[in-house]
Amino acid sequence: MSDNDVKASLDEVGLTVDGNFMEDHQAGEIVSRLRSVFDPEIPVNVFDLGLIYRVDRVADGLSIDMTLTAPGCPVAEEMPGMVADAFQGSDFGNVAVEIVWDPPWNQERMSEIARLELGFL
Repeated sequence: MSDNDVKASLDEVGLTVDGNFMEDHQAGEIVSRLRSVFDPEIPVNVFDLGLIYRVDRVADGLSIDMTLTAPGCPVAEEMPGMVADAFQGSDFGNVAVEIVWDPPWNQERMSEIARLELGFL
């Protein structure tokens, strides 16, 4: 998937993710791997839920900022590891995932796919 295809697919579903990952030749694979991680409590992947705020390609791998649907989320401690594990066995190198709370997550961050899946459309 080319950079333009990745950008178009994100625009198509209404997702915005900051960072330089769109410039990476593996942008499509980054998105695919992030879409393979599902919130255990919600049957939608973390990418389409809008929980991924930033993805940067850095010298030794990837740096990812993500949030959770609520600060009291029961999987708060597990989720960064689940996201990092999605890149195991790849050539992306070290994947550092940090939980951030600003801006707070809300349903407007979800893709159209997630909204449809959850019955909001």
